[in-house]
Amino acid sequence: MVPSPAQAPGHPARHGAPSPGPGAGAVRPGDLPAVHDMLVGVALPALVVSPRHGQLTGAGLEGVFLAGRRLLARSVLRVAGREPVPLRGRSTAADRADFLAALRAPGDTGPDPGLVVERSREADGTERITLRSSVARPLRLPVELALGTDLADLGPVAAGRPGAELSASVHGTGLRWTADDGAAVIVSADPPPSDALAAAGLLRWEAELAPGDSFTLTLRVRGERSGRPLGASSGRPGGHVLADAVAEGDDPRLGPLLRACVADLRALLQRDPEHPADVYLAAGVPWRSGPVTAEALWAARMALPLGTRLAATTLRALARTQIAGTGADSGRIPGPLRDAGPHLPPRCTGVEATLAFPVVLAEARRWGLPEQDLAELLPAAERCLGRLRGAVDASGFVPDPWPAGPARAETQAHAHRAAVLGAELLDACGRPGGEAWREWARELRERFRSRFWIDDPSGGRPVLARTVDDRPLPHLGGWAAHLLDNGLTVAGCDAPGLLHKAQTERLARLLATPGLDSGWGLRGLGEKEPGYSPFGHRSGAVRVHETAVAVAGLAAAGHESEAAALLRGVLDAAEAFDHRLPEMYAGERRTTGALPVPHPAACRPAAVGAAAVVQLLTAVLGIRPDVPGRTVALHPLRSAPLGEVRLSGLRVAGEPFAARVGRLGLGMVEEAAPGLQLGV
Repeated sequence: MVPSPAQAPGHPARHGAPSPGPGAGAVRPGDLPAVHDMLVGVALPALVVSPRHGQLTGAGLEGVFLAGRRLLARSVLRVAGREPVPLRGRSTAADRADFLAALRAPGDTGPDPGLVVERSREADGTERITLRSSVARPLRLPVELALGTDLADLGPVAAGRPGAELSASVHGTGLRWTADDGAAVIVSADPPPSDALAAAGLLRWEAELAPGDSFTLTLRVRGERSGRPLGASSGRPGGHVLADAVAEGDDPRLGPLLRACVADLRALLQRDPEHPADVYLAAGVPWRSGPVTAEALWAARMALPLGTRLAATTLRALARTQIAGTGADSGRIPGPLRDAGPHLPPRCTGVEATLAFPVVLAEARRWGLPEQDLAELLPAAERCLGRLRGAVDASGFVPDPWPAGPARAETQAHAHRAAVLGAELLDACGRPGGEAWREWARELRERFRSRFWIDDPSGGRPVLARTVDDRPLPHLGGWAAHLLDNGLTVAGCDAPGLLHKAQTERLARLLATPGLDSGWGLRGLGEKEPGYSPFGHRSGAVRVHETAVAVAGLAAAGHESEAAALLRGVLDAAEAFDHRLPEMYAGERRTTGALPVPHPAACRPAAVGAAAVVQLLTAVLGIRPDVPGRTVALHPLRSAPLGEVRLSGLRVAGEPFAARVGRLGLGMVEEAAPGLQLGV
């Protein structure tokens, strides 16, 4: 059964965060530790969270984690009895952070630091520390690392309930800690320490430095249980799941941005525990790296230009959760309830996933999904369509959550897209029912255009939802972007839209107003709407996924100026976030010299944040593949809002694909699979 509203998550749980229990200590129930300014390294199932000064103190969520277990909570460096002065900390790769610090040499009286300390910490727990001397005399310095851990689970740590620090024992060239359940962590050092004090968790070295010389030590952290590596069953995915896409052009930010986003997507890949050959994206870290979710499916859809394998394995993982049999729930993909803002009860992510399944499969087919994958996944898509048929209420709309929730406009958009692309999928695979679904979609469009639109002298506006007692809720927000998403970016410009032309034009103008466009992207709820909050997950924060959907939908519908404004806003925000977009950030109005404000509970990196960049850049070129029809077309933004843009290393029909749009807005395919023709 769909969870009841009483089971709906509160503020932290709507992002998948653990719910604190009694005795949460300094963190109140519902609070999350601040990590938005931390340096997060990810290579799931490994994760490291470091403060910018580089010392792990065990505070909050700091530490090295593996498979949801904190292997190392403390790693505090002292040289000659003093902690180095931090100068810089930054992420240098998806799984690594580098730190720079300095300190004066013993005996020096001036202010200049003669010693530089470089630290590099990776998600798997490997840490390299290098001490460099510019002192004109030889030095002999004691170097000390204070280490500690509680081997606590990520959930209690995030809830402010870390475990008691464990006692260490000397083990080989380092230390070992063992928990009551038999889990253990071992830290080894190279070179071996000159002294190890297990009771204090200390490793000590004597570093001898000639003028201009350096001393390097390496720590390695590993977890185990019963002699086997901890988390071994969920090791890093192998193979080439995502292509090495490259962006070039007049805007120098595009290359680093796409490179960082592809790296983040790879870092978020994790295996299905029961079927290790299948991988999917974690929704985000540190809060949501559990089972496959609707966000993983949306991200796989946006990442289709990087190849179809991720979409196929994500669909397989979701198909295994699909409810079988012939009952009322048959064909439904389960999913938890999520907060929906101040005006609606929680929505069901299972409804999203069920309606998105046939869409992603149809679009993956257009990008070149292998026939064997299509044949394997088609029955699950048919069951999703069957569930859609059985979910329609007496008014002809799809309630969310099923079976007695309100009829949300966003859900009707998902249902319409599922029917349109599901019909195409059934026809292409020689299955019956395509014409019936096209007719159903046509009837839904007619109902929607009259029942979910309020006319007024300014041109009208869409309705957020119709309540169970059929009251319209007119509150406008970024959710309206989904009304423009009907598969145009794949299925071709003749695909029918949920809105008619005049309504589409009006919505495009509304999305461009300052009330919705914050300057950094679309607000989840308009600035002038009741209940607006710049930090509200569904009531004012900028959700990157919605903004990317809006850019692609507006571009496909010919509203280039509105699409370009949103595109530039998100790219500016990405630059401010060091090319690692969170899933959302505050909807504060952009002002001169200001930077986007992070949301304290947002996942970063996040699957939809990273994949959105792929969708945004491919929307600039307007790539429309039809591999079964042996064509690929370009519908670039003629205004060339980013100047010249070239994308290479994409995948169409499983082969490399490259295209560019020039400063005059003319597109050109430079590389494509043999036999693909340039379409229109």
